[in-house]
Amino acid sequence: MADVRIEASWKRELQDQFEQPYWENLTAFVRNEYASGRCFPQGRDIFRAFDLTPFDDVKVVILGQDPYHTPGAAMGFCFSVPEGNRPQPSLQNIFQELADDIGVMRTRTDLSDWAQQGVFLLNAVLTVRAHTAGSHAGKGWEQFTDSAIRKLSQERDNLVFILWGSYAMKKRELIDARRHLIITSPHPSPLSAHRGFFGSKPFSRANAYLEAKGKTPIVWA
Repeated sequence: MADVRIEASWKRELQDQFEQPYWENLTAFVRNEYASGRCFPQGRDIFRAFDLTPFDDVKVVILGQDPYHTPGAAMGFCFSVPEGNRPQPSLQNIFQELADDIGVMRTRTDLSDWAQQGVFLLNAVLTVRAHTAGSHAGKGWEQFTDSAIRKLSQERDNLVFILWGSYAMKKRELIDARRHLIITSPHPSPLSAHRGFFGSKPFSRANAYLEAKGKTPIVWA
């Protein structure tokens, strides 16, 4: 991570972060974690959310917390699971709401097609130790991803920020609600989806906003 391999437009926007003391500490911590045990995602995929969705292409931001910590699940962007793997419960509920909202029956668990259309699938923490949820929280990733959210809010217009759950909703203070649409609801986790995630219609609301602003809507199928 010393010479940060991240998509060029994001490297330009976040260059000031790579020059701060916390980044050096974070880099050392992550390198040591990956050297001493199994971590996710694979090293080459740590910045995959950024690589698939360049800064100027972002239309929608969906915020997760940290990567899946079970083998074969983490891909470098939130909620997505590689094809051939069983969808995690939260993703199953996302697909149920997608069907109820816009009538799309999606089975493909790899969400890279969303990312390539401008859906920035950002985890607040980009790495995790195997089988230990939240193990890389509080080490600096949050400062880095907060800066990405803040940059999008300040330098782009008419984006949609989808914040599911209390953790993600805390990030709304980083977003200028006068310039962007913020959609909030409970998390799609089975523990909370029935408290208001189901029926929140984030996909149709996002597309209606994008179309009203003269932007191409997302094909969620």
